[in-house]
Amino acid sequence: MRRISTIASGWWDYTTLNRDILEEAARLTAGDLERLARPGFEIAMYDSREEFFTAEALEYVNAWRRSTADAPVGVCGPIGPTEQLPLVARIVNDLDIDLHDCHFWGMDEWVVNGKSVSPDNPLSFARADMELCFNRIRPELRMPPNHLHFPSTEALQAYSASYDTIHCALMQGGQGEVKHWAFNDPFKREKPYAEAPPSAQEFLNLPARVVELHPLTIIQNARTSSGGIVTDIPSQAVSVGPKETWKADMVSIWHPGWHDNPFGMRLTTLMISKGIADAAVPMSMLALHPHVRFSFLRSGIGSCMVEMH
Repeated sequence: MRRISTIASGWWDYTTLNRDILEEAARLTAGDLERLARPGFEIAMYDSREEFFTAEALEYVNAWRRSTADAPVGVCGPIGPTEQLPLVARIVNDLDIDLHDCHFWGMDEWVVNGKSVSPDNPLSFARADMELCFNRIRPELRMPPNHLHFPSTEALQAYSASYDTIHCALMQGGQGEVKHWAFNDPFKREKPYAEAPPSAQEFLNLPARVVELHPLTIIQNARTSSGGIVTDIPSQAVSVGPKETWKADMVSIWHPGWHDNPFGMRLTTLMISKGIADAAVPMSMLALHPHVRFSFLRSGIGSCMVEMH
């Protein structure tokens, strides 16, 4: 029988893994992380914040520059990290890059009372994308409004179907403390998953959908977005799914060191490197994707040594 979570007993998460892999991950040094690259799994290291976020912004721009009217190309991007978003707008404006043939997908959005929040909500991810990036691009260079695809409870099927008509060159994101990308959180530990989390195939078949958020995700977002007021954070969200993720040429995950912790970054890197896909650790499912890149800010990798403060 699998271990009971030490975070939330009614849920699956990384604390339900065999202790051996948890201990192996904790022992990894920064040098060890670099050596975990393999075919299909790239690892990049950056020595400064400036280089890190500029490289992240350039992923957007380089993907969009492949787009044409006959073969449109899109990028799916996160709210976290967000430091790259103003840089994207700056690069587009300074280099006069015409985005009219390009597309963008938002990764996720909060859901309250069964409906996704509107862009005028202070917590809205669509609002953040617009304010931090797209509204900063010069009007004559912007992509048309119908090329911006934000997931919503009202149009989930259309959002998912758009990945079949527009080429997704890049799905970029960060890693939450529950080891998710977007809001692909672990499942509750209840039927039919009372004894084991979903199989890899079940998880990979999940489309964009409304998800129930793991308590750790709610706590993390309260810390990063609402000054720690947990009651301000919704318990549900709409999220891009693995089904759409597997239509992206590359999944690029950026680790600045403050969205997840030193242990979490080590654990998912190890699991993907070793091909260990376990739905209790959603990020580990990327072990099955043909092209994944992890990028680290070297100063954010930290250590798993016990140190009292």
